[in-house]
Amino acid sequence: MKLYTLIAVLFLLSFSCTKKDPYRVGQQWNYKTRSTEKSSILTILKIEEYPETGKVIHISISGLKMKNPASPSGYAETLTHIPISEEALDKSVTSLKNETGKKPDSLEMNGYSYWKKEFDNGNAGIFTITVSEIVSTMEKSIVAGDYTK
Repeated sequence: MKLYTLIAVLFLLSFSCTKKDPYRVGQQWNYKTRSTEKSSILTILKIEEYPETGKVIHISISGLKMKNPASPSGYAETLTHIPISEEALDKSVTSLKNETGKKPDSLEMNGYSYWKKEFDNGNAGIFTITVSEIVSTMEKSIVAGDYTK
């Protein structure tokens, strides 16, 4: 009887001790979008852990309609690299759309490389606001012509 009790306890502990990470590179997620971008999705590019910030999830966002005076159409449709905290991403995503396993392309990795260099030098951070708030903030900066905010 003691052996069965021990096995049962170990079995239950194995479930309570393992927290499955919901995010993986290549996943595409639906998220709480702005009203003009209902079909917008985000893609997980890279996942890292840092002592200063904890888990950082690097994403790209497509299907946007961000005002951009420098674009021929007047709008930007993508943000190729956004570093975001896991907590902010948790507050943003609604459902897993697709699990492509696709690795980031060179444009996305260029954005990551630039961010990483600046982060390591103490000149860059991560977003701790929701994805829709990030998009709105970026749009305001682009329209104002101020790329430092």
